[in-house]
Amino acid sequence: MYRIAMEKLLKWKQSKRRKPLIIQGARQVGKTWLMKEFGRQAYENTVYINFDSNSQMADLFASDLDTNRLIMGLELYAGSKIDPDNSLLIFDEIQEVPRALASLKYFYENAPQYHIICAGSLLGIALHQGTSFPVGKVDFLKLFPLSFKEFLMATDKERFAKLLDRQEFQMITGFKQTYIDSLKYYYFVGGMPEVVQSFAENKDFNEVRTIQKRILAAYEQDFSKHAPNEIVPRLRMLWNSIPSQLAKENKKFLYGLVREGARAKDYETAIMWLSDCGLVHKISRVNTAGIPLRAYEDLKAFKLFVVDIGLLGCMTGLRQRTLLDGNALFTEFKGALTEQYVCQQLKTMEDLDIYYYTNNRGSCEVDFIVDTGERIIPVEVKAEVNLRAKSLKTYQEKFSPEICVRTSMSDYKIEDWLVNLPLYAIDQIIKI
Repeated sequence: MYRIAMEKLLKWKQSKRRKPLIIQGARQVGKTWLMKEFGRQAYENTVYINFDSNSQMADLFASDLDTNRLIMGLELYAGSKIDPDNSLLIFDEIQEVPRALASLKYFYENAPQYHIICAGSLLGIALHQGTSFPVGKVDFLKLFPLSFKEFLMATDKERFAKLLDRQEFQMITGFKQTYIDSLKYYYFVGGMPEVVQSFAENKDFNEVRTIQKRILAAYEQDFSKHAPNEIVPRLRMLWNSIPSQLAKENKKFLYGLVREGARAKDYETAIMWLSDCGLVHKISRVNTAGIPLRAYEDLKAFKLFVVDIGLLGCMTGLRQRTLLDGNALFTEFKGALTEQYVCQQLKTMEDLDIYYYTNNRGSCEVDFIVDTGERIIPVEVKAEVNLRAKSLKTYQEKFSPEICVRTSMSDYKIEDWLVNLPLYAIDQIIKI
């Protein structure tokens, strides 16, 4: 299975300023597979160490963090020599041994010749719990479920993915039904690696749902296992409220939909917990268009999206027959799936800050506002072919952005101040 992150790992390996690398991401997005596959492709030798319930490793890192002693212990444990030039050291579930996290600082300062890559379930939570963390001494890479482009490649549509990269829109339009069909499958299957692999091999939608339900059950077990006891009921209620939040016309998160009379202070910790473990994307509101957008963030108003569109469809009970019903799938749940899809694709792009816009009166809303660091791009999401863009036009007249993007089921087209970008080509937004 092709993952774009592999190219980033190869650049990391070749960098002269390489630091130990921590891969962040929700459970089951493919972190362990990616690390092992990277070791297989790029190194002569891979030393894989899982810290979960590993008393030997806990003991090794419990005393001093002298890197020579640690390497010797790791060699004894692995039963092989660790060659700095040709070996990849993988520390999986590193959050289980906080001293191993702390050791990364010393590897960077005293033994930078070693190639070390780490990951862990719920690592974001461990970091926020005051674990001694090597600030400035590590690199980070965020891993998400497969993007639509990666999904195309995983389902034998590599040529179609390359067409998108080359932006050959005339030819793309000629084959648009292939893209639309694949996009429908992606809405149902999503991007969780195990689900995509099953679909690519068997094309069995029942099996897809079975695996998705298993992943959702594992997430709920994590709530009980890892979250503070006092917030577990709130976590469950909040997590299960997200589909109904997104099915509203105005998708701003409302605490009252979680539980009648609920207030922000009751659920702030639960939202932070879900965000830290990568299960939700919190998209805040802005009411102006200055750079950086972060300076204008309204922390009280936000939308919550889940980690994966396939899991969202599973949570809402989306039926297989919707795949056969023309383009109805894209408008299902008032376009909630389509907005989730666009958010998920934008999140896979590096160095983007993502917000949404409403004016103070609430009479104008733009679904996403993207800050690239150099420019601000408003993005209106249309689940249908109906392309009235009243809010986008109001925004354009007020802020005069260089470019406005409307993404929909319509073909690629540039009109004056507006670029219409097909939903299946949303990953080209920065290049355009």
